[in-house]
Amino acid sequence: MAIVNRTPNSFHDRGRTYALDGAVAAARRAVAEGADWVDVGGFAFSADQEQIPAEEEIERVVPVIAEVRAVTDAVISVDTHRAEVARAAIKAGADVINDTNGLREPGIAETAAATGAGVIVTHSLGGPGRRIVRPSYADVVTEVAAFLRERVEFALKAGIAPDRIIIDPGHDLNKNTYHSLELTRRLDEITSMGYPTLAALSNKDFIGETLDRPQGERTEGTIAANVVAILKGARVLRVHDVAATVASVRMTEAVLGWRGPLAPAHNL
Repeated sequence: MAIVNRTPNSFHDRGRTYALDGAVAAARRAVAEGADWVDVGGFAFSADQEQIPAEEEIERVVPVIAEVRAVTDAVISVDTHRAEVARAAIKAGADVINDTNGLREPGIAETAAATGAGVIVTHSLGGPGRRIVRPSYADVVTEVAAFLRERVEFALKAGIAPDRIIIDPGHDLNKNTYHSLELTRRLDEITSMGYPTLAALSNKDFIGETLDRPQGERTEGTIAANVVAILKGARVLRVHDVAATVASVRMTEAVLGWRGPLAPAHNL
């Protein structure tokens, strides 16, 4: 899953794809580099920002989705927690609602059920734009798993089909470095719930703090964490660096016996 943020304040790209042409070009480049999926967002998760009306979020994401839909059959998701944004995005061609608020906003689960869209149910304590000071957990993995089970049950009761649900433990979303490392180490306790699991680890602060690396120097750490996530059962990786990730995933799949070499083997 390639990340395309049409926001001025995303933690990694700092607005590099905020302009419409830049966002569309980034999405097309990601597909050319091997992305199966493009995730388009118009409102960052960070609490260090002003709230924006739904109409502005729609104006940011819908044109990107429409243009990308016209040139690719890749999966397209909209990163939003608001039902009206989700409806507009699906109408423009999005297939999936990527909700970092865990379907807690009124109407968003019903929108997914009515349209047949897929959903990504993500754990966070406060949701996008809400500040949580010093988040704490008695056992982060157990608590995240319990939240995801409860929200999946909510999704099913709202009429969302089981095969349209993906779960995401929400690395670094209201979690510190130790929490995110523990989630990665014990990710199999999340993936064993039986729903496809998304790992959104790319260039996050827990990688930077672990390696003492600034933004822009976390590619190797991201690849290592992603490979661990695959081994623990993750099946979707949300990433900034598509080409590097595709190569590392293909190599991991080959080692695990899930695919053969892309070129003929040499017998020396």
